[in-house]
Formats: sequence, C-alpha cells, structure tokens
Amino acid sequence: MKHFILMADIINSGKKEQKPLMEDFKNLIEEVNEIYKTDILSPLTITLGDEFQGVIKNLAASIQIILTLEENCVHKKLNFKLRYVLNQGEIETPVNEKIAYEMLGSGLTEARLKLNDSKYKKFRFNISIDNLLQQSILNDAFIIFENVIDKWSLEKDYELVSNFILLKDYKIVSEKMNKTRSLIWKREKTLQMETYNATKNIIHTITSIK
Repeated sequence: MKHFILMADIINSGKKEQKPLMEDFKNLIEEVNEIYKTDILSPLTITLGDEFQGVIKNLAASIQIILTLEENCVHKKLNFKLRYVLNQGEIETPVNEKIAYEMLGSGLTEARLKLNDSKYKKFRFNISIDNLLQQSILNDAFIIFENVIDKWSLEKDYELVSNFILLKDYKIVSEKMNKTRSLIWKREKTLQMETYNATKNIIHTITSIK
C-alpha cells in the first residue's frame, strides 16, 4: 500500500543559534501533531535534530499540514525556513502509530533521497505523487506561493501578515493594529496577500480532486 510520506528540514540550520532553533522547531512540530492527530498515521517526528518525517492519511491533509507549518512560522515569528518533500510511496513494514521510526520501504528511501537532492535545487517544496496532473499543478502553485512568502520580512512584515491571515479584511486589520486604512490597504497590496490567498485556494482545490 502506498502512503503519503512527509519529510522536511531546516534550511541552513548550522548557521543559526542551535538551542532556541531546536526549541522552536520542536514546539512547532508538537503543535501541528496535536492539531492534525486524526489525519496523521505516524506523527511528525524530529529525526536528525533539524529534520522531521511523518506519514499522513491522504493528500489533502498532507498539503494542509504544509500550509499550517508555513503559516505558524509567520504567526510565531520563527526565524527559519523549511524545505519539504511529500512523496507517495510504499512502506513495507507496519506503520508506527506512535513515532515515525522503525519503518522500512521504498517510499521512505525515495523521500529521503528527494529531500537530500532538494538541498541543491531552487525551490522549497517538492510534491511527488501518483497523479501526475495534480503533482504538476501543485508544484507550480507552490512556486508562486514560495515567491510570495519568501519576500516577507520577519521583522517588518510577519505581524501584519499574521493579522491578514487571521482577520482577512484590511479594515479589521487596521483597527486592530491602530493604523490608517489607507496604509494597511497599501501594505496588503505590496505583501501580495491577494496572490497568496488565491494560490492557497488553487492548492486546496487541486488536492480535493479525486
């Protein structure tokens, strides 16, 4: 049986202060495991300190977990970026429901190789699934997604972006942040929030197609 195997690692983790980085990473993974515990077959498990792997029930949940990880990095103002591989492949041994260890299969081997190869490629998201049309659209959509979010600055933009994600309406955001509507409207445009939301909608739509 083929499974959706999600792996990710922290980009340039060796260049960051290790203790706070690992603490932030651990808290991020624990929170997502709790939110999506009914969608996860084997929980996201930190393996090498700066990497995790897990097995997810289906494509839609896998993609939603990736999006939540990205948005939570913004909400929590985390100073790192993750590089992802979602690989649909075989796991020959029983799926470990408590921790993503002690499992063997070609799908896990493929995911690991793809994650290593991703370190030498331009983009942070690598979707490899059986439905090649879905795969192509998702990878293209994530290129747009990445081109928007990786321009956001932790210091200058994350708080505002977080409010846009949570509150949606620039008028409500302006009231919460005690800023003029015109300023927040302009910032919504420069941060490309419409493009961000449209790309997320495309990603959700393509994952819902059977």
